[in-house]
Amino acid sequence: METITRTKEIANTIIEQIKYADRSALMAWGASRFLTVPESNEFQGGISFYVNGLKFKGFVTIKLRWVDDYTITFMNRRKVIVKTFEGAYCDMLVPVIDWVEKGE
Repeated sequence: METITRTKEIANTIIEQIKYADRSALMAWGASRFLTVPESNEFQGGISFYVNGLKFKGFVTIKLRWVDDYTITFMNRRKVIVKTFEGAYCDMLVPVIDWVEKGE
């Protein structure tokens, strides 16, 4: 039960970090279908959600690594990985997702 609570806390923290950086980012990306990502050997947990942006439509997964940085994975609607960004910190979440979502 403790692992489930920690996983939810990590997912909520990621959402709060995104909202702190840009209050309207999730809405601008058309974010929906939020799911928590469970703990693994490489990751403490994370969150996955669907985006319906201008250039990118698919899934974004943000996972917190044990070394306290994030791996951001972008998957198309067929769930094929199209881009991965490793070593992101909380202040980089919005700029990285914007960069891919807007196709810049």
